[in-house]
Amino acid sequence: MTYEILLCDDEMHILRAAELKFKRSGFNVRLANDGREALERIQELRPDVVVTDYQMPRMNGLELIAALRSDPATRDLPIVLLTAKGFELSERKLIEEYGISKLLAKPFSPREMVAGVMQLLEKSCPASAT
Repeated sequence: MTYEILLCDDEMHILRAAELKFKRSGFNVRLANDGREALERIQELRPDVVVTDYQMPRMNGLELIAALRSDPATRDLPIVLLTAKGFELSERKLIEEYGISKLLAKPFSPREMVAGVMQLLEKSCPASAT
């Protein structure tokens, strides 16, 4: 099965590195530069998983996640939140309050990100994972 992923970050070098790694891992990849653009693309594309940065212009990652969780069509969508290493966010609090699936601190390896996303997808759709 080929998974659709939407990557959202305002740092182009992070988007491009992640895009390359996910494509090499067999994903169909879509990109967005901020939360507002991501929300529009998610409503249009209905990806299997979203990876979004926290700090972005126009709509930050938590605002994007809140919007997705308030929509019945995207309420259960697996979401990975990326954040700067020095930015103190409690993964437990984010899971409870926003329903994020995973928190990754920058810098991270693209391999680590792909492995984390694959684990989420295997949990959320075990029967269709191949």
